Amino acid sequence: MTKPEPILLPAPGPPAAPGDAAVLEHWLARARACRICAAVLPHAPRPVLRVKPGTRVLIIGQAPGTRAHRSGLPFDDRSGDRLRAWMGIDRATFYDHPALSMLPMGLCFPGQDAHGADRPPPAICAATWHDPLLAQLPELRLTLLVGRVAQRRYLGAACGPTLAATLRAPAARGPERLALPHPSWRNTAWLAAHPWFAAEILPVLRARIAALLGPG
Repeated sequence: MTKPEPILLPAPGPPAAPGDAAVLEHWLARARACRICAAVLPHAPRPVLRVKPGTRVLIIGQAPGTRAHRSGLPFDDRSGDRLRAWMGIDRATFYDHPALSMLPMGLCFPGQDAHGADRPPPAICAATWHDPLLAQLPELRLTLLVGRVAQRRYLGAACGPTLAATLRAPAARGPERLALPHPSWRNTAWLAAHPWFAAEILPVLRARIAALLGPG
C-alpha cells in the first residue's frame, strides 16, 4: 500500500506573549498531529511528548522506543527506570510533576536498523517543533541533554569528539544545561568504564532536580 504524502506543518501560531498556556497548547496540538515523516517511518506516526506550561526542568532525549511508541509515555522502559534513578525521583514524579517535561529530538519512534538498534531521529523533527515549543517555556531553568543527538544540536562546537569529552566540557555542566549519557542498557559497559560519571555528575544532577522540583 502506498504511504501517504507527508503533511507539512506547522501553520503560524496565534500571537501571544511567551508562557501563554493557550499558545503552548496550540503548538502541542500541531506537534501531536504531525505527519511530516509519514512517508519514511515504518509505522503510522505517533508523536510522544509531554510539555507543560510550568516547566522548570526539560528532558531532551533522542526519540521514543518501542514501548513508548505503544504506550504514549516517554521513557516508558528500562532506560526510563535508569534515568529516574539518576535523577533521584520516582515514576509518579517523573510523569506527573507540573514542572517536569520531555521533548525528544524525534517525536516518533524511528524504527530499528538491521542490528535491532533504534534508528536516529529525522533532523526535520527538532528543526520544526523545538523552537516554537521552547519559546513558550519562560520558567525553564534546566535542560537535560540526554544522548549525543541532543548534545550535538544544543551544545554545538562544545560537543566533544567522544561522549566522555562532552560530559566533562564546561558547557555541558552549565547552570542551565546538563549533558547525560543515554540511559539505554546498551551503555552499561560505558558507565562501568567511566565511574566518574556517577561520582561527579549524578550528585549535581540530583541536587538540581531536588531544588527545581521541590515545593515551590
